[in-house]
Formats: sequence, structure tokens, C-alpha cells
Amino acid sequence: MINLELPKKLKASANQAHQVAAQILRPVSRKYDLAEHAYPVELDTMAAMVEGLNDSGVGASGAALGRGDAPAIVGNANGGNMASLMNVIETCWGDVGLTLSIPYQGLGNSAIAAVATDEQLERFGKVWASMAITEPSFGSDSAAVTTTAVLDGDEWVLNGEKIFVTAGERSTHIVVWASVDKTKGRAAIKSFVVPRDAPGLSVARLEHKLGIKASDTAVLLLQDCRIPADNILGSPVVNTEQGFGGVMQTFDNTRPIVAGMAVGLGRAVLEELRTILTDAGIEISYDIPANNQHAAAAEFLAMEADWEAAYLLSLRATWMADNKKPNSLEASMSKAKAGRTGTAVSLKAVELAGTEGYSQRPLLEKWARDSKILDIFEGTQQIQQLIIARRLLGKSSAQLK
Repeated sequence: MINLELPKKLKASANQAHQVAAQILRPVSRKYDLAEHAYPVELDTMAAMVEGLNDSGVGASGAALGRGDAPAIVGNANGGNMASLMNVIETCWGDVGLTLSIPYQGLGNSAIAAVATDEQLERFGKVWASMAITEPSFGSDSAAVTTTAVLDGDEWVLNGEKIFVTAGERSTHIVVWASVDKTKGRAAIKSFVVPRDAPGLSVARLEHKLGIKASDTAVLLLQDCRIPADNILGSPVVNTEQGFGGVMQTFDNTRPIVAGMAVGLGRAVLEELRTILTDAGIEISYDIPANNQHAAAAEFLAMEADWEAAYLLSLRATWMADNKKPNSLEASMSKAKAGRTGTAVSLKAVELAGTEGYSQRPLLEKWARDSKILDIFEGTQQIQQLIIARRLLGKSSAQLK
């Protein structure tokens, strides 16, 4: 049974992450929101600390996330997944865009942890890996990948275009989704680790975005890009029976983490809004029915309840991953709830705070802009609901579209 009391080692790690958020990220949050694409040099001081955390097994990337070949768990475990969730909640309390810019903490690291062989974990365990899935021809339908990978001797040759790659310019490696055989459909989609200096890889442009402006979002071109044959993650064999499950396992790791990002941002919003309402003389009580309180206080209590639900769903999905329980349904539930809650809470806070919410004096309007991406990337709200419906109804992707 899930235990909601966090162990001491995770509390210590989360406290350290909170100190980073409070002392490094939050103070420069507005600075890099106004200086899009400028590299946050303050984060360089964190690189050694992050590497040390990863070596100790409590880093934000969670080196053991979702390892299917791990030994069976006896009793209750809180491991790499839970450590990652606790840390990302704290750092996103500080700033989501800067969290996405922390060296060696890319979403591609979770992909490597999910499907890499032990030998690949040795080689790629300490790289900074972004994730390249989306293409100009599709967004949420990950099975529609058109990028190709052809084996040429002892090298893979990749061709295609990837868009909206978070940390696509700054990362040292990119995990690229590509098809090794178009005739075999989604079963032939594999993930490849492409080094930044691989011949044929280039950055076409950086996107200007609504939010998370501290994070670079790149368009990448792969033109006869060559990488070693053993840079394909997991097995190169196309298993039509397994289908798309191998690469999709990545999302079972990353979706609860993205949910945690929304939980962290939501907590920051609620704390700031509570301060603004209190300063305006509005009391928020847990002893008086909401309908007998000020309308703004009632709204706050409803938002706080939604936030709590998102937090608990994120804990559940993450705990299941640490305890080697299938969590695809729960991962999507946590992502759907937290993504929607983060956006709803931040927009409502802007409204309730009045002129303070719309100005740049506090960070509320920035958090409202940042929140939207958390309901989009790693699978949109609509895609998560579709996945949940398929799981609950026992329908395949062909049966329920």
C-alpha cells in the first residue's frame, strides 16, 4: 500500500532542491523571462551539485526510472522516481523554464533510463539529453513519426525534422524517435541517442514562445546524420507483437514528472495568491463552509482542493513506478489532472489578484503563461483523456480514436 509519509532521505533531497529554487531560480526568474534564449549562466554553478546528486541516487533525473529488468520489490519502495518527483516539484516552485534548463536533467534522460541496456546506461548515464519526438506533420500522435533510421554498416543514418525540442540547442545529446522500417508501422519506431556533434545534425531555429522563455526550444534537422550502431536504445529488433510499447514506456516515466512540474508551479501560485488576498483583508478559513466566506476565499479553497488531488495522483503514479507496478493509466491520470489544474489555478489567480495579477510586479502572470506548456507537452490534455478512456474501457487505439 502506498505510504504518503516521505522517507528522510527524500525530504533532505527535496529541501536541497527547494533551497536551489529559492536562492538561485526564483531571484532570476523574471530576468530570463524578459531575455528569451539568453543562457542562464547561474545554472552553471549547479552542474557539479546535480552530478553529485545523481551519483548518490537522488538526482532529479532519477537514474533508475522505470527499469523493467530491476529485481522485484519487497515491501514499499521510494526510489529514483519519487526522488525525481519531489525535486522537480520544488525546482518548478522556483521556475519551470529554468528547471528545464538545468544541465543533465533533460527529458531524454528519462527515456534513456527507461529503455537503455545496462551497457548504454554506463555510456549515457551522465549526459544531458533532450527528447526529439514531435515533427511538422504531427503533434500528439507519436506513432506518426516520419523520421527514418537506416543501418549502413556499423552506423545508423537518420533523416528528418524535429520541432519543439526542449533544450534542443543546449543539451549534449538528443534522444530521437525514428522508424527503422516504414512497412512495419509503429512497431518499427525506435529511439536513438544522437550526440550534439554528430555529422548531419543542425539547429534550424529557436522558437519564440508564450512561456518558459528561459528554456530553449529548437527545431532540429537530421540530414544523413550518422551515429554508431549501438546508439539505438534497447533492442534493434522490430517486435510486431510488442508493438509500440517499448518507446511508449518512456512516457510512463516522464508524464508523472511533468505532472510534478505543474504541482510545483501550482503551489507557487497558491502561496502568492494567499498572500495577496490576506493583504487585501480576505480571510481564508478551513472551519467555515466555503459558501459562507468571501467569494475569493471560496474560489481559493476550491483551487487548493484541485491542487491536492493533482499532487496525490502524481504521488500514486510515481510510487507505482518505483514499486514496479504498471502505471500507464495512472501516469496519464496524473498528467491530465495536474496539467489542467496548473493552468486553471494560475489563470484564476491572475483574475482574483486584479491589477496585481496582470502586472509584472509579482510573477503571477508569468506563471500563467508558463503553465500552459505543462498541459501540452508529453501528451496534450485531450490525448491523456483518450488514453485513460482506452485503459478503463479496455479498448485499443484502433477501436477508440
